[in-house]
Amino acid sequence: MSCASCANNDMGFIGRYIAYLKDNPHGYWFKRKLYGWGWVPARREGWLVIAAYVALFAVGEVRVIRRVEIYTLTTQNVIFFAAYASVITLILIRICYTKGEKPKWMWGVRKKIGQE
Repeated sequence: MSCASCANNDMGFIGRYIAYLKDNPHGYWFKRKLYGWGWVPARREGWLVIAAYVALFAVGEVRVIRRVEIYTLTTQNVIFFAAYASVITLILIRICYTKGEKPKWMWGVRKKIGQE
């Protein structure tokens, strides 16, 4: 197998993956992952939700780090951050579930009958 054919196979996969994300007649913010269980952002709104999640997670982390610098690491700080991270993660999952495709286990794009 030559290196050029490896590159073509990789581009073929990326091209198929982009086509999968763009095939979105229902306007889902999140589509199923191609491999495994979960979602991937498919529209601008989905990417904004992910950016907000990362920003909120970072804010919580900075808050805990500042508390540690001023005081010391306490069980209360750890519990606060764990609860905070759990709540924003559950909110993210809820948004993905309501604004995305139904999750299910996937292992690649299924070929339609008659396709190679």
